[in-house]
Amino acid sequence: MAYQPMTLVDLAGHLSRQLDSKVRWKHVWEFLEEYRWESADKQAELLVHEPPLTGDARWDVLLGALAEHLAAKLDRSPPEWARSRVLATPWFPSSLPSKRMEALVWAPAAFRKHGVYLSVRDLDAA
Repeated sequence: MAYQPMTLVDLAGHLSRQLDSKVRWKHVWEFLEEYRWESADKQAELLVHEPPLTGDARWDVLLGALAEHLAAKLDRSPPEWARSRVLATPWFPSSLPSKRMEALVWAPAAFRKHGVYLSVRDLDAA
């Protein structure tokens, strides 16, 4: 079987099976690494299908924010499914005060819109 990059649907599957936050982030970074190596058309395909719910609303919303953020970088509209995934209470994945301040300043617009506050640098941690 030929190599296939991880889709957001695949990523949701990994996130739903893993309870350890550090391992979940490793899956997110792995998705981003695979995504970076694909052509723009293929990148758009990796975002289009709605991922199943993970069992944790914060991670479900993160997937929506990630899809919107990456679609914007491709100069495309976000997938329709991503628009409704918004947290009522903001989520700061890091508990470190310095990281929270960094997230307030540097969170990408799509993440702020969805209520997820992380620094754009956190997306480059792979």
